[in-house]
Amino acid sequence: MMVPAAPGIDVDAVLAPLGSMRQRLRETYVDLHAHPELSFEEHRTAALAVERLAALGFVVHAGVGGTGVAGVLVNGDGPCVLLRADMDALPVTEDTGLPYASTVRTTTTADGVESGVMHACGHDVHVTALLGAADLLSRSRPAWSGTLVVVLQPAEELGQGARAMVDDGLYDLVPRPDIVLGQHVAPVAAGLLGVHGGPAFAGTDSVDIRLVGRGGHGSRPEATVDPVVLAASTVLRLQTIVSREVAAGDAAVVTVGTLHAGTKENIIPDEARLGVNVRSFDETVRNRVLAAIERIARGEAATAGAPQPPEITIRDAFPPVINDPTETERTRGVLAARFGAERVIDPGPVSGSEDVGVLATAAGVPIVYWLLGGWDPAAFQAAVEAGTVDQDIPSNHSPRFAPVPHPTLETGVEALVVAALDRLAPPAPA
Repeated sequence: MMVPAAPGIDVDAVLAPLGSMRQRLRETYVDLHAHPELSFEEHRTAALAVERLAALGFVVHAGVGGTGVAGVLVNGDGPCVLLRADMDALPVTEDTGLPYASTVRTTTTADGVESGVMHACGHDVHVTALLGAADLLSRSRPAWSGTLVVVLQPAEELGQGARAMVDDGLYDLVPRPDIVLGQHVAPVAAGLLGVHGGPAFAGTDSVDIRLVGRGGHGSRPEATVDPVVLAASTVLRLQTIVSREVAAGDAAVVTVGTLHAGTKENIIPDEARLGVNVRSFDETVRNRVLAAIERIARGEAATAGAPQPPEITIRDAFPPVINDPTETERTRGVLAARFGAERVIDPGPVSGSEDVGVLATAAGVPIVYWLLGGWDPAAFQAAVEAGTVDQDIPSNHSPRFAPVPHPTLETGVEALVVAALDRLAPPAPA
């Protein structure tokens, strides 16, 4: 049972050191941005988190679910609040032009393709803000009572990290929280926060499709079954699922993100592989879309005369994030009281996906997860006025995704602290 908001906590006093922390926040963010690590490889990031949390007095558990870190700060009686950030980066070659841009390179094991590694989804912002919030809450222990749990999670980009931590006994190591809180940086003006109750972030499924043809010489297509043509027709047909099979009042996204086939222009290969991503908010819609993908892939293969049906594998599936409506309104209220109502917007359901909900579901507690604006406010406003936001403001996962450190970091720290303090108890009377 959550306690009411804690009017006895002096929030201004807790946040007072934030100004003096500005430079260290920036240094941490720049360091993390320049040293991104892929999913389940976040060893350097995890080590930094362990060092910082231990210095703040947290009991630290490392290596949870692979590279995950959990810190516990018990500070008297009261509720237990869990704050979460994800740590992993993406196989994206950075093109931001920043002086601290990543130069890390990798070869992905799945396809042997070399690329850069980049914090193209802002997880460096998340880690920095969470460590900053942990610092402020640790410094202000006389001002509040309860237990603070911070979780730095691996492999969100795979949708596997939260589940890995839970399956590795996270809630045997840390107290079960009363609520899970967190945030995700987004390509909207820095200083804004976006809070939506109910289905807030879409669930996602990744679908691998192996289309089997019959290879041969490019000069004799009649002796082959061309999987490249089969793949092309399948890609086009998949685009009709949302427009023709999902009701106008429902929401879904189907994206073909990868297509791999062939080694040379005059060789018709034996197979082609598609990587398909699905986003949905409703289980019935999800099942309908997945069934349509399978039907279309099998139907196109049969039409092409493929020697065998396609191989279809669903992987990296995780559910939508469902913000608890009551707790969301409570959070919206405390954020609006702190930042001003004009800075706390309702973005509606977001088609991006997050596995943070697994932490709340596994504990059987509510979650509130919000958006944190990260783009230069002047540039964003100019794009709004020109009607060019989609063209001029790079989205998450873009090689040009570049949140501005300030005021993004300060806003992120402050939002986590304010939301946490609202749930923690005031200190016991002397």
